Amino acid sequence: MTWQDGEQLAPQTFPVTRADLVRYAGASGDFNPIHWNDRTATAVGLPGVIAHGMFTMALAGRALVAWSGDPGAVIEFGVRFAKPVVVPDDDRGAEVTVGGTVKSVADGVAQVELTVTCGGEKVLAQARAKLRVAAQG
Repeated sequence: MTWQDGEQLAPQTFPVTRADLVRYAGASGDFNPIHWNDRTATAVGLPGVIAHGMFTMALAGRALVAWSGDPGAVIEFGVRFAKPVVVPDDDRGAEVTVGGTVKSVADGVAQVELTVTCGGEKVLAQARAKLRVAAQG
């Protein structure tokens, strides 16, 4: 892949359902009831069941892999959790959209800034990554 400074990367949209949260809980071992039980989630002040923060981050990581075509291209990746992804108890769930902008490319490394939203609201902040790319020629 060859990227240019300022290039906009095609947005990736990922559905998130309660079933996804159950599968993630099993894989991660994080069975906190705020990720599956509405009563518990609302009792602690949340608007409803929320996705695991690391699950949301993993969706952004999936976008990085889709753009690069190679999971080994991701050198560095970090985020701050800004808002929870609320997942309704229905067949549609929520959608997380990940967009990206190439901030710079130098010495075969692209610096990418991500925009990660759900329902039009930013759910991850300071989402940045470094990816190995083809050297500019």
